Parts: sequence; C-alpha cells; structure tokens
Amino acid sequence: MQVMNGIFTAQLGYAMAALYVLLGVVSTGVGLALGSRTSQLRDQVNAWWFIFPIVSGGLILYPLGAPLLALIICALAARELIPYCGPNAARFRRAAIASIVLAALVGSYSWPLLHLAFGLASIAAAVYWRLSGAPAALPWLLFAETCFGISFVPAFVDLPFGAKENLSWLFYLFIVTALNDIAQFTSGKLFGKQKIVPQISPQKTWQGLMGGVVVSVLLSLGLGAYLGLGRPAWLAIIAVLLSVGGFAGDVMFSAAKRKLGIKDFSNLIPGHGGMLDRADSLVITAPLLYVLLNYR
Repeated sequence: MQVMNGIFTAQLGYAMAALYVLLGVVSTGVGLALGSRTSQLRDQVNAWWFIFPIVSGGLILYPLGAPLLALIICALAARELIPYCGPNAARFRRAAIASIVLAALVGSYSWPLLHLAFGLASIAAAVYWRLSGAPAALPWLLFAETCFGISFVPAFVDLPFGAKENLSWLFYLFIVTALNDIAQFTSGKLFGKQKIVPQISPQKTWQGLMGGVVVSVLLSLGLGAYLGLGRPAWLAIIAVLLSVGGFAGDVMFSAAKRKLGIKDFSNLIPGHGGMLDRADSLVITAPLLYVLLNYR
C-alpha cells in the first residue's frame, strides 16, 4: 500500500489494519459479554468505528491530511462552543471563522507564528475569563486552547526526520493518545476505587490512570520497535508523559464542562459526546510530543 508518492507505506498500512482487527475483537468481546444490555462501555467501544476511519483518512492523505484534520477539529470545536456564548454567540462565530481561515493561511507560512498567536490568545482569554467572571467567556478560552494544541498536529509534517518518519510519529501520536483514553476509561470502570479529582470528574481514578500508563508504555514499545522510532527507554518515557498529559487534558475539559453545567459538549459521536470530548487529550499530547521530539 503506497499513497502520496510512497509516504504512506505498507508498514503503516499493516499497523493500521492490526488496530482495526483489535477494535473488532474488543467490540465482539464486549458485545458477547453484555448481550442485549445497554451499556456506556459498549457505546464507547463502538464509537471508535466512527473516529478511527476519520483519523485513518487524514493519515492516508498525508501530508495534506494533517492540516485538514486540524481544521476539522477546530471547526467542530467552535460549533460545539457556540451555544454557551450567550448573547455573544454571533460574535464568537465570526471570530472562530476568522481564526480558522487565518490559521490555514498563517500555518502554511510559519507554524511557530501560528503557535505563538494561539498561545497569546489563550493567555488573553484566560485573563479575561478570570477577571470578568462571566460564564460566556469560558468558550473563548476553550476555543483558543483547543486551536493552540491542535495547531501542533500539522506541524509534525515539518519535523526534521524525513517524510516517512514524520508520518510514523503522527500515527504514533494519534494511536497512543486514543488507546490511552480507552485504557484509562476501561481500567477505571473495571478496577477504579481511589478517585483522583472527585470534585471535577468522579470517574477519574488512580487505577484508571495507571491502566492507561501501562497500556501506553506497552503500545509505545511495540509500535516504536515496529516503526523504528527509537530506543525502548526513550519510548517508555514518552509514553508515560503522553499518558499523564492526556489525563491532564481530559481533567481540564471536564472542569470546564462542570463549570458550564453540562455532561458532554454535544452528541456528535454516540457514546463519546462531541469532538471536544474526544480531542481534549490531544490538545495536550500533540504539543507535548512535538516539543519532546524537537528537543530530545
């Protein structure tokens, strides 16, 4: 399998196929275990059949697929935040559209400039929200933070390792982030007892966090060795940092949802809520991995 002048290789194709097989096995196992009963776990697992094909398409269309994925995530994030802007909804919509258009233009010229712009916007939005105390100011902060974090996804195209290894790292980012989320959720459901942040997210437990760390390390070692991404010790360190970073992103957006008085940002993805409910970890893991790779 070779797409885009051979950048998407058969090696990545086999890895992606293995993930779909794994998802099929998990879906079948959950279905057999639960029978006809409704369950949040079944919804969570089945929802990945909606998410994985979108991510797969972005990777197959690399390098164009990376900025397209980022723009789609940011656009859907804006759409989900509009209802919480109160009387400023129209202004927020115009600002979000302008931001996404400018990001597409500026990003093609300079990723560092784009990161700086959204980083400053995040700081300004945070200060305004804290000073104003208005709930309608929170969506502006969430949008700026989301755009800042997701703007690092297309920046992986310009890593100094060559096109094929850059794509491998982007594949690694999406897969480790996604399976860490799944492992934390599943471990928490099965073994969770000691809560970490009960005032913010009662379902977050130390057992869930550790389950995510263990799965992330094992996945990182296996995937890293298969794709030739680095030494085992380095891959294990990255996995631990990404797992904790993904957890932090999840908690950050959970705190925002509690402040807004909602459970999910939307019902776009059955069983998973909205785009922001799924991209919350990526908002942290994308810039974290990008920095680790550039300054290792």
